Amino acid sequence: MLYSEKVMDHFSNPRNVGEVENANAVGQVGNAKCGDIMKISMRIENDIIEEVKFKTFGCGAAVATSSMATELVKGKTIDEALSLTNKAVMEALDGLPPVKVHCSVLAEEAIAACIQNYYDRMGIEKNVSKSCSGCCETCHNHDEHNNI
Repeated sequence: MLYSEKVMDHFSNPRNVGEVENANAVGQVGNAKCGDIMKISMRIENDIIEEVKFKTFGCGAAVATSSMATELVKGKTIDEALSLTNKAVMEALDGLPPVKVHCSVLAEEAIAACIQNYYDRMGIEKNVSKSCSGCCETCHNHDEHNNI
């Protein structure tokens, strides 16, 4: 399995690792089939993601996609972050092997779960949570891409 230089860089030198102090948004998702778990925390002020960090338990691709996803949403509006797709994460990493596409799906879902948590905490009635669309067909049981 060959990884791009960007994937290797984000795996070896992940950005935004840890938990945001005084976070007002936290989301965690996982894939029971492969064992990857992603937790993202944010501090959102005036609709802007001021700070974002992650903790990921999983393979190198899971760490790299978490790292890249946090980089892509930092400083963005909530709507911009919600428009982040797994394809955008993969493109930013110069691709992923087909068997690792599910990692980028988890990154997209983790961002959405985090923002859903923010809305819930703020009493905003919006449903933005994303769940596996079956796009990568790597987990063979798409119901397993659920919030943990």
